[in-house]
Amino acid sequence: MGLISNRVERHEIKPGDHIYTYRAVFTYSHHGIFVGGSKVVHFRPERNLKSIPETSSNLDDPTSHPCPTFPDCGFRQPNSGVVLSCLDCFLRNGSLYCFEYEVSPSVFLTKIRGGTCTTASSDPSETVIHRAMYLLQNGFGNYDVFQNNCEDFALYCKTGLLIQDRQGVGRSGQASSIIGAQLAALISSPLKLLMPSPVGVATVTAGMYCMSRYATDIGVRSDVIKVPVEDLAVNLRWNCPEEEVAENETSDGQITTR
Repeated sequence: MGLISNRVERHEIKPGDHIYTYRAVFTYSHHGIFVGGSKVVHFRPERNLKSIPETSSNLDDPTSHPCPTFPDCGFRQPNSGVVLSCLDCFLRNGSLYCFEYEVSPSVFLTKIRGGTCTTASSDPSETVIHRAMYLLQNGFGNYDVFQNNCEDFALYCKTGLLIQDRQGVGRSGQASSIIGAQLAALISSPLKLLMPSPVGVATVTAGMYCMSRYATDIGVRSDVIKVPVEDLAVNLRWNCPEEEVAENETSDGQITTR
C-alpha cells in the first residue's frame, strides 16, 4: 500500500471496482467504475463530449474518434456526461490505480494526496454496477468540478451516499484537497510571526491540511444520507418542478428520501 496511491495491474481489478488514472502529468486524476468486460462507466463534463476534430488535447474523449476495439465505446445518452468507455480509452496509456475503501483513519491521514481512498465502506459489487449502469441511462446531473465531478460519481456508485448540504464541498477527495490546502495555508500564515522555525510552520500546515481532508471524508461526515439510485433525480432536483421540490423539502431545507 503506497502513501500516494494504489497502482494495480489490469488483471487485479474486479467488476465493481472504483478505478482512476492520472491526467496532465499527475495534475489531476480521472475516476470511473469498472463494470467488467474491459468497460468503464465514468462521468465527464458534457461540453467536452461534443463531436470535435481529434487533436492531442482531446484524446480523452472516446466520442471524438472511433475505438478500434469496442464499437460501443463512447456510448452516452443525449445531454448526459455519463459515458461507457473501454479500459484503453479510459486510461489513455496512463497507469491504472484502484481507489481504496474502509481504510483506517491513520492510513487515510498518511495519504499525501486526496482522491485515493476513503474511510467509508463499499456496497456489494452487484449494487455498484447497478448504480453505474442506471446512471449511464439516466445521467448524473450537471458536472461541477467541486461539487459533482467524476470522483463524486464513482463514490456514489460505490457507497450510495449523498451529501445533504449541496452548497458545500462534494464527496470528492481531490476537491477537498484543493480547498484544504488553501485553508491550511491561510490559517497557518499568522504562525510565521510566532514560530521562528520554518519547519514548525510547515509541520503545522501539513497537519491542518490532513485534518481538513479527513473532516470532509464521506466516511466521517454527519451530513450524508443513503439514497437509492432510482430516487437520485428527485433528491438532486434534476428536472424537478418547483412545486414538487417544495413538497420534498423538510422544514429545515434538507434533502429527503422517499
